[in-house]
Amino acid sequence: MTSRPAKGGGRWVSVGPQRLGRWVDGFVERHGPPSVTATDEVVRIEGADGAVAECQVPFPPLTSSGGGPLARLITHARKERRVGVLLVRLGGHAAGVFQGDELLSSKVGSRLVHGRSAAGGWSQQRFARRRQKQAGEAYDAAAEVALRVLGSCAAELEAVILGGDRRAVDALRSDRRLAPIFALETEPFLTVPDPRLVVLQSAPSQFRAVRIRLIDPG
Repeated sequence: MTSRPAKGGGRWVSVGPQRLGRWVDGFVERHGPPSVTATDEVVRIEGADGAVAECQVPFPPLTSSGGGPLARLITHARKERRVGVLLVRLGGHAAGVFQGDELLSSKVGSRLVHGRSAAGGWSQQRFARRRQKQAGEAYDAAAEVALRVLGSCAAELEAVILGGDRRAVDALRSDRRLAPIFALETEPFLTVPDPRLVVLQSAPSQFRAVRIRLIDPG
């Protein structure tokens, strides 16, 4: 479980789907019998002492059947969905298809893109043109991998999770071939380091987790 400050007060924690039931039980034990309300996107738990846990529903809307809001949230979070993941940073990319935590297919690649030059004048302009060309080739390579891994099975995916660097991902949006992939885009955006295979394999620990905003009593 991770924790970080929340804008507007409180803090965010992320709880894995298999731990969510125990986490909710612990919240009730600490804060007393709760009142629970739910929308398609948020399940709000308020303890008897005023503590609040706002649980963001992953892959909304919330499951409509299966008991009360908390039971439905737990069932919903534990569902093993087929999800595509596309991670792009300048010079590196990875795409994969997951069933739950299992990586079914993937492709990872990289392209050399030189860093920025501090030189001035004509040499700097030449370097900038070369760097721009390298960046374009890197994005083209990322698009081809996305098409190969995700494009062929887009109709079978419930969602696509994006990650890496937002500017790098946005550079691919103008490629019309990728429109069916971007149409499935779902939060959260994963801010990750260079998209190597080990980074891709760890993605479910982020996109399957339930993000909860905790607000202490008073």
